[in-house]
Amino acid sequence: MKNFFVLLAVIMISCSSGEEKKLPFIRGVYGNPGALLDAGYRYDSLGMNSVFVRSVSFNREFYENAREQGMKIFVEFPTLLGRDYLSSHPEAWPVNEKGEQAPPASWFMGICPTDQDFWDYRVGQLEDILRDFDVDGIFLDYVHWHAQFETSDPILPETCFCDGCTGLFSKDKELDVQGGDIPEKATWIMENADREWRDWRNSILNGWVSGMGEIVKDMRPEALLGIFYCSWYPEEHDSALYRTLGIDVAAFARLADVLSPMLFHKMKEKEPSWAGEYIRWLDEHTGAGTKGKPLIWPIVQSHNNPQVVSPEEFREVMLEGSVYPGSGIMMFSDRSLLEDPGKIEVMKDLYLNHPGFR
Repeated sequence: MKNFFVLLAVIMISCSSGEEKKLPFIRGVYGNPGALLDAGYRYDSLGMNSVFVRSVSFNREFYENAREQGMKIFVEFPTLLGRDYLSSHPEAWPVNEKGEQAPPASWFMGICPTDQDFWDYRVGQLEDILRDFDVDGIFLDYVHWHAQFETSDPILPETCFCDGCTGLFSKDKELDVQGGDIPEKATWIMENADREWRDWRNSILNGWVSGMGEIVKDMRPEALLGIFYCSWYPEEHDSALYRTLGIDVAAFARLADVLSPMLFHKMKEKEPSWAGEYIRWLDEHTGAGTKGKPLIWPIVQSHNNPQVVSPEEFREVMLEGSVYPGSGIMMFSDRSLLEDPGKIEVMKDLYLNHPGFR
């Protein structure tokens, strides 16, 4: 297994191979698509050609059923979701500027992303998937520092100021961080080296993406590396995309084969038209969707949160999310389709009949 801290020193310039072979427009469902089979549907009869399955729902039976119906199989990988791991490894808990364990951010619980044991744990899980299954791609999820953004009122704590993070930051940036305890060190960093701190945190995320990508390409050279990520514009929420989450979309575009912005319009109090606007912005600012750049396969909202997404609204956001230069789409999630058969009919009609999805 590769050491995460060694890997950080050699971040890949790019692992993008989006131009290497032409794919059909990707027509997928995200979550546990096996639930559709359990309800009596067939993927191919719904117009699907791909499934995006959570790793916790992925098994041999699902794999064989999806392959039998001609599906491409993409597995979601919960990169920096720390909830289960922390129950038995509290030493990896993200630490805030007060020197305390950061509380869960609504339903989400992150982790200290420089914890070597957690890196090894995730590497082992990824290698198990790639060894046992010939998947078409791995989609990294939760690639951000501890925070909660899937809401109009995000939770944005300052983390992680554990001794491991501040020590590595000091070493990497060649800074003599002052302070006798964590609160003093955190104060010194944010008052004297805030920009360096934000840049360093971004480099940690990029290290995770490049490291996971290297494993994917070593074990399954034809598989794609995708990223699900927060679709804020850089200036939103006081520049929290970079400052707090640690995300640089342009860097992701250099490191991944596929970008999957999470275009959850209802949760962010946006109109369906925002999905199309964001895709065009993504192309303009990163070149994504064009030859030699990563593909754009957004994930749009079909589930009812915090208000109902009607079948008509779902149709509109699907059409907006499929605009050029996007070349694929999926929705969150299978459960929302099963709760409203009208949405299944919308998806089926678009996937089978609409020229924009061919």
